[in-house]
Amino acid sequence: MRKKGANGQESRARLLIVAASEFARSGYHQTKISSIVSRAGLTQPSFYLYFESKEAIFKELVEKFRTNLKTLIEGSRVEGGIDEDDVSSRLLGVLRELFAFLAKDPDLTQIGFFIGDDSAIVKAEMAAMLEQYLKDEQRDGLLDRECDMRIVAESLVGVIERLTAQQLLTEKRTSEDLACHVVNLFMHGIRKDPVKGFS
Repeated sequence: MRKKGANGQESRARLLIVAASEFARSGYHQTKISSIVSRAGLTQPSFYLYFESKEAIFKELVEKFRTNLKTLIEGSRVEGGIDEDDVSSRLLGVLRELFAFLAKDPDLTQIGFFIGDDSAIVKAEMAAMLEQYLKDEQRDGLLDRECDMRIVAESLVGVIERLTAQQLLTEKRTSEDLACHVVNLFMHGIRKDPVKGFS
C-alpha cells in the first residue's frame, strides 16, 4: 500500500529524482535500489511503498520522458497560413523548444533518449511526428515537393540525438545555438553556392 499525503508525495518524488540520477550515471543494470534509497535518505522498505521494483521506477521515468516529448512535439504544430519566409523561423522555434526540453532534465533525457530499452521506439515516434510536420509544410508548398520527408525527419532525429549527447548534455553549446545551427544546415546547407541539378 502506498503512503498518502504530502510526505508520501515528497518521498516518492525524491525517489524518482534520485533514481533518474543513478540510472543516468550508472545505467540500468548497475543501479541498485539500495543506492537509490541511500541517496534519497529513505529506507528500502519505503521504496516498495511507491514502486514494485527497480524496473517499475525505471519504466515510469522512461514513460514520463516519452509522454512529455510527444506533448512538446504535438504542441509545436500550428495550423497553416504562414508564408515561405516564416518556415525557417517556425522550424527554429520547434528545434529551440526541443533542445531546451532535452537540456532541462539531463538525467531524464539520458534515460529516455539513450539508455532505455524503448529509446529506439521513442526516436522512431519522434521521427514519425517530425515527418508528418514536414509533410504538412510540403503539402502547403513551403518545402520542396521532391524531397523525401521521411529521410529528412530521420536525419533530423540523428542530428538531434548526436548533438544532444556531444554538445547539449556536455554543456558545450546552448539549446539556442544548436537550434540555429540545425536550421541553417537543413534550410540553407553548408555550401555558399548550392550545386545546381543535384538531387
